[in-house]
Amino acid sequence: MNRLFRFAAPCALALFACAAFAPAPAFADGDDTALTNVIALAWQRLALAEPVARWKWANHQAITDTPREQALLADVEKRAAAANVDPAFARAFFQDQIDASKEVQNALFANWRATQPPQEPAPDLATSTRPQLDRLTQALVAGLARVQPLRAAPDCPSRVAQALANWKSLTRYDSTRSNALTHALGHVCESGGVGATG
Repeated sequence: MNRLFRFAAPCALALFACAAFAPAPAFADGDDTALTNVIALAWQRLALAEPVARWKWANHQAITDTPREQALLADVEKRAAAANVDPAFARAFFQDQIDASKEVQNALFANWRATQPPQEPAPDLATSTRPQLDRLTQALVAGLARVQPLRAAPDCPSRVAQALANWKSLTRYDSTRSNALTHALGHVCESGGVGATG
């Protein structure tokens, strides 16, 4: 069983990484692959909070950059409208992504202040990390188009919670960022929340 898990986990990671930038497949009714894909993409975006934080630390920049955040949200609304996604839904979802990322960055800053600052050079934000974030924004907007039909379902929060549990069982993730990931998924459903944690 352990050997099977070790094989399945990297395969699952590869599947969702590829799904991030692949054309959208068709999903059957009751198939929560679309939810799992959004979870995987949100996690990939959350993972980039660490290089962003390292760059901000090294360059003595504040974690909150309100003008850039507002510009991102305005851009997301335009992309959403073009993808037939409710712009208000997209804006709320990406506000959650921003807040979850800042949650991770603040925790990293606090840890570096209390212990030891990062020693390795920070990746360049403009040429390395932001292009990755932009690709994920595009993939996430496409992902929102797939989950949008599920948002109003009464069981949407429980389905997100189950998809999240399934994803966690197949991947190796940093459990210290579990709360941030839950925060990032807070507006996937119209009713808000992720299962019992909403």
